[in-house]
Amino acid sequence: MTRTASFNTTRTASGCITRRRFLAGAAGALTLPCILPAAVFGNSGRASPSERITIGVTGLGDRGSSHINTLLPMPDTQLLAVCDPFRSKCEQKKQQIEKHYADQGGKAYNGCGIYQDFRRLVMREDIDAVFIAAPEYWHGLQAAAAAENGKDIYCEKGLTLTIEQGLKLINKVRCYDRILQVGLQQRSDQNFRFACELAQNGYLGKLHTVKVGVPGGRALPVAQPQEPPEDIDYEMWLGPAPYTPYNRIKCTFNWYFIYDYCVGWIQSWGVHHIDIAQWGAPALTKGQLQIEGSAVFPKDGLADTSLTWNVNFRTEDGIRLNFTHNEVNEQGCRFEGDKGWVHVNRGGIRAEPASLLKVGIKPDEIHLYESRNHHQNFLQCVRSRRRPAATVEVGHTATALTLVADIATRLGRKLIWDWQSHRFVNDEQANRMLNRAMRSPWQL
Repeated sequence: MTRTASFNTTRTASGCITRRRFLAGAAGALTLPCILPAAVFGNSGRASPSERITIGVTGLGDRGSSHINTLLPMPDTQLLAVCDPFRSKCEQKKQQIEKHYADQGGKAYNGCGIYQDFRRLVMREDIDAVFIAAPEYWHGLQAAAAAENGKDIYCEKGLTLTIEQGLKLINKVRCYDRILQVGLQQRSDQNFRFACELAQNGYLGKLHTVKVGVPGGRALPVAQPQEPPEDIDYEMWLGPAPYTPYNRIKCTFNWYFIYDYCVGWIQSWGVHHIDIAQWGAPALTKGQLQIEGSAVFPKDGLADTSLTWNVNFRTEDGIRLNFTHNEVNEQGCRFEGDKGWVHVNRGGIRAEPASLLKVGIKPDEIHLYESRNHHQNFLQCVRSRRRPAATVEVGHTATALTLVADIATRLGRKLIWDWQSHRFVNDEQANRMLNRAMRSPWQL
């Protein structure tokens, strides 16, 4: 089958959608064979159909499954479709979703569509929002397609595979006036917000150092080419990535460590705590940054992303960021000033002096965006059109910091990154690494 990356929708001359999709009346545009449970009609404590946010999910691995499990119990959402190149994964999630709604309503329910091609999902007029949990190399294409088709978007991290893809996605999201929440859920955790408020409001004194540690990468064995099983649409699994023969190892969780599909844990885990670093130290995303680092890469096998790394950044005003795997820096983010420090991760928050943890941020001081639940924040913003906790711009700068770190380790020399131009200063070899060609016919 010939595949294209075009999307049919009504646009203005500037390329933006001519109308704004609201929730009421969105359901029913696509006829599906179903016997509706009582819950669909607003019983059992659920919102009525016109008040419900209708959702599709792409990518049905760990993250996509987690989103489905989180969204199903919510009374103001309705899961209408799932998508994955593996048809068996789609069938399994369809069964889970339909059983949940049938059990809830006390009647049979058959209302979840399944797709192996995400374009068919995002073109459905009865879907309001798309949760994107496909691998990194798909994020830019799928999020852009969702925006073009008038969908709001929850997109997993890292935001995109390359920096230029991130810039293009920002333009798409703003052009089509979409809500996009990046899956940087630590922004919806009180401890992370408080640590950043301590740093930004001067409670640590003059901030001079930020330390970030995340899990290191992993090696993979050599994998022999295999025939793709009938269960998978392998052309759709590869999509924009370079063609390589199918093997079972890479088409699982292991794609994280293969450069064609992801930049490894330096990107996909690193982006979480690097995001907190930029939240507490905004200078990291302004002006020019000096970057220098090294990394250890696998010597053989399928994986070709860094196993360990040590990268140093320096801002124009002298703040240093040391970004490593967690055998060097403790996992999490640590802000250090001349009067104290605070360290935060998913296990908790510590500070020296300990009295910092009892500080109350004053009304006239910096109060950062408050969200207590990342999914709920996204859904609230879909309704209100307010910017979410982790905007597309936030996701881009956090992802970009991890990508320039990786580029520095691959080139093995000092680089200067300029945020205004989104390019390296006087280094064309490094600048050529800011984007990658997509396999025809895919383009963003």
